[in-house]
Amino acid sequence: MNRQVIDAHLHLDHYKENEIEQIIRDLSIESYPALISVSYHLQSCKQNLSLARKHSQVKPAFGFHPEQKLPTEQEQQSLFQWMEEHVEDMVAVGEIGLPYYTRKEAPALKIEGYISLLEQFLVFAKKWNKPVVLHAVYEDADLVCDLLEQHHIRNAHFHWFKGADPTIERMIRHGYLISVTPDVVYEPEIQALVKKYPLEKIMVETDGPWPFEGPFKGMMTHPRMIHESIKVIAEIKNEDLEGVYQQLYQNTINFYKLY
Repeated sequence: MNRQVIDAHLHLDHYKENEIEQIIRDLSIESYPALISVSYHLQSCKQNLSLARKHSQVKPAFGFHPEQKLPTEQEQQSLFQWMEEHVEDMVAVGEIGLPYYTRKEAPALKIEGYISLLEQFLVFAKKWNKPVVLHAVYEDADLVCDLLEQHHIRNAHFHWFKGADPTIERMIRHGYLISVTPDVVYEPEIQALVKKYPLEKIMVETDGPWPFEGPFKGMMTHPRMIHESIKVIAEIKNEDLEGVYQQLYQNTINFYKLY
């Protein structure tokens, strides 16, 4: 059986140019038909669009990563105008969300501007019928769930999610998808999440070039690491490995409307 894999979330534009070429060269289209490359800001959006035009496997999402200083009003307008001009080029709005880790380091940081920006992205996604890729963990996930409900958005992907059981149950009720990184191989918290979450609502990702520990320590993060993730997911779910490959692949195809 052809074990097809889609990396549902990585920052391809954050790799060095030679690393990008190596990754693409390593991945046959038959086995790795798509990489969902999310964006960090406007320049990142432009870089991902350029990569998508160069490599057919690259499927770009456009947005603004929340773990950074808020853009100015003018920068926001420029970003949304550019995104509107390139709606047909994007598979999703993302990465968007709330600055959980930044606030941990700087508790005085005001979140209101980030919530306002996130709402603008949700309105945009609703208008253009695009799924959203979310950076929202722990208590921030509840805030984001509130906003998704308010804006009647169901096509939501919480990447590398971590959170409490009530939040997990809420997300499952609404049919939101999560994606799992290679840390599922060695992190009990992520293994527990996989056990609770329905297989038909799970995808796999690397969040590359973010580095990993365990058996991946010191290695460049690469979509091939996902094979180890899938083996562990199959073990946790006590499911046939080939069936898990197919289910995860189909989940991603359906969510991002790739084919």
